[in-house]
Order: sequence, then structure tokens, then C-alpha cells
Amino acid sequence: MSNIVILAAGKGSRMHSQHPKVLQKIGGLAMIDRVLQTALALKPSQIIVVVGHQAEAVKHHLSAYPQIKFVEQTEQLGTGHAVKVALPALQAGQPTLILYGDVPLIQTNTLQWALNVAQNANTVALLTTHMQQPTGYGRIVRDAHGAVLSIVEEADATVQQRAIQEVNTGIMALPYNMLSHCLNQLQANNAQHEYYLTDVISLAVQRDCVIKTHQPEHDWEVVGVNNRSQQAQLERIWQRFQVEELLQQGVQFYDPARVDIRGQLRCGQDVQIDVNTVFEGEVTLGDRVTIAANCYLKNVTIHADSVIEPFTHLDHAEIGEHAVVGPFARLRPGTVLGQQVRIGNFVELKNAQLDHNTKVNHLSYVGDAVIGQRVNVGAGTVFCNYDGANKHQTKVADDVFIGSGSQLVAPVTLEQGATLGAGTTLTKTAPANSLTLTRAKQVTVPGWRRPTKTEDKGH
Repeated sequence: MSNIVILAAGKGSRMHSQHPKVLQKIGGLAMIDRVLQTALALKPSQIIVVVGHQAEAVKHHLSAYPQIKFVEQTEQLGTGHAVKVALPALQAGQPTLILYGDVPLIQTNTLQWALNVAQNANTVALLTTHMQQPTGYGRIVRDAHGAVLSIVEEADATVQQRAIQEVNTGIMALPYNMLSHCLNQLQANNAQHEYYLTDVISLAVQRDCVIKTHQPEHDWEVVGVNNRSQQAQLERIWQRFQVEELLQQGVQFYDPARVDIRGQLRCGQDVQIDVNTVFEGEVTLGDRVTIAANCYLKNVTIHADSVIEPFTHLDHAEIGEHAVVGPFARLRPGTVLGQQVRIGNFVELKNAQLDHNTKVNHLSYVGDAVIGQRVNVGAGTVFCNYDGANKHQTKVADDVFIGSGSQLVAPVTLEQGATLGAGTTLTKTAPANSLTLTRAKQVTVPGWRRPTKTEDKGH
């Protein structure tokens, strides 16, 4: 068991945002959410989040995590001070892992190493990395035998120390007693006049503690975000990592650089994904599904052999096997399509269930409807589901044919085999196997002339 402390008190002024830095997103998820999800996978005894700048906004955002304890750092006096504020909330006798709300891509296996090391009462686990240009980072100072002596912040480093390329990531795990003692010994006698958490390392060495270091499998795991440029760079890194995993599983991306996964994308075999596609939330694509260019999918399940044509927008929908949707179609929440359904261009569906082999091919709106099998909905059909105050349902049985330009004023039922003539405004039940139509008498006005513009006789 362990304590996990997540530092999330910083202002993040370089983001130039009204929102806390830790609530900025990578891959569609707030950075602190990513850190928390990784931390929870370690099954700690408790997680303590240190808040400060816009504390209430951060607390509100994290209200869905009942296992979190919040500690407020009212003065920004450095990372060491932030952890010291959390010290009274820690469970004694358990190692403490220190994470950062703006280092979002740290992986569980990397942190598990740190916690395993810190189980030893005389050992500190420290994550480091090597950089060709380590400007701005604390340097790892070692003795002639390679043992860690200290971490020196760049502002306090000598010219020789600044040449060191091994740098501190800030992530460390320490036995409780060691952490408690070292935090109480911290001094602010440095260039920044702050209490550096990094000074804990040299204090631990003075107590004959062993400092074990480890570098993560991926360098980007320990990259922090301080400005929009870094956020954009990390976004691209994360997107490419996700796409690479799917490529290894056999998914075909027409251009791996032109896709965004802002959640979780699960794919079957022989899935093809074209350019400029966005996947948000939980998206599942069955075997041989094709997603054409410029599509947006949010919380969608698409079953095998279906095709999503270009410029299609799918939101909280389920699509059956061998269906074709689009181009320029919009499926809103509550839409469920059966097998071999065809939804064509400029068709919008909302809270609609369409059974097998039904077609809505052109320029139609279908809302709050239950539609049976082998139904044909003609171009320009509108399911009038809203009376200005409440929504009403339209029921369409199997083998119904709806002529173009029809309006179905809900609540209304079309019985099996019914046919609606083009231009019908339906307000009552359409009987089974019968033609129903409403149509005004066609009138021609003899001698009528279309108005023409008068000549401009201006000066």
C-alpha cells in the first residue's frame, strides 16, 4: 500500500488561460485526470491532491473521484513546501509517490517500479532522463562511483554542473519516515528563495539513504506542460503513440499523422481509417469497418462491414452490420441502426431506431422514431416530433413506403405495408397496405403574369 501525492497548485501563467493549467487537455482528457487514472491503477491507500491556484475549480472538476483528499497550499513557496503541506494527511509507515498534475503521460509500469523500490525503508526511487539540451531542468549530480549525491537546480548550478545531461523529472517515491524527516529539514536558501523538493535527495544521502534511479521506457512519460507550445507537442506525441499501437494491431490509417483519438478507440480486423478523423470517448469499430475522410465519432459502436462515408458526424449511436452512413449525415444520441441500413447525405437522426434494410437516403430529419424493416423514407421527409413543449414518438411498421416531402406529425403510427403519397402531412394513423395522402387541389390561374422589376429612372 502507498500514499500518492499529486501537486496541482500551480498557476500556469504561461498558458495564458482563465482555467487552471492541470485542467488543460491532452488527448481529450484533462491532464490531472490522466495522472489520476494512472495513480488509481496502482491501487494506493490514498491519493492526496495539493491545490492552490483556482483550488475550487480543480476540486469541482475532480468531484467524481470520492477517494481523493484535498490539501490546499495557500502560499506558493515551492514544490518542497507543497509536499510538506500534504505531510499531515499521509498515512505513516507507507511509501509516498510524488506526481505532478501537469505531467500527464506517465505510465503505470514506470510508477510501479518506483513504489517497489521505496518499500525499502532506506531507499529512495528517483525517475531521471537524459536530454541533449537540458536547459531549465535540475541536474543529477553523482560521485565518482555513480551514486547520486544531489539534484542541483539550474539557477544554482555551476558551469560544470550545467553540462550534466541527466536531469530530474520531479517524480520520486520515498519511505514515509525518510520523507517526513527531510521535508522538515528543507531550507529556502537558494536563488529562488523557495523550498525545493529536490533538496530532499541530498538530505536523504546525508542519512545514508540509497538513491536508485530509473529512466522511463518513453521519454515523453516525464514531459511536463508549461505553455501552449509544449501542450501541442505532447498532444502530437500522444496521438502518434496511440495510432502506432493500433497500427501494430493491424488497423490501416491512410495517414497516421492526420487522426485524433480523444478517448479510447477499439478496432477489429481490417479496419480502414481515412484522414482528418476524430474519435472521442469510447469508440468501437468491428471487423472490416471503413471510416472515410473528415468524420467525427463520439461514443459510437459500429458493427462489422459497415461504411461511414465522408463528413459524417456520429454521436452516441450504434450502427449494425453492413450499414452505410453518409456522406454529410448526422446521427445524434439515441440512434440505433440495424443491419444493412442506408443513411444518405444530409440526413439527421435523433433518438431513432431503424430496423434491418431500412433506407433514409436524402435530406430528411428522423427524430423520436421506431422504424421497422424494409422501410423507405423519401427525400425531404420530416418527422415532426416536437410540439413546442414535449417530444412525441412516431411508429413505423415493416415495409412502409414514405413518399418524398412528407411530414409525420407525432404521435402518429404507420401500419405495416402502408404507403404515403409524396407531400403528405400525416396526423392520423396510416392504415396497413393502403395508400394515404393529403394533397391540396392543383390550381392554374389563367392570364397570370410574373411580376417584373420596374426600370430605374434615377437621375
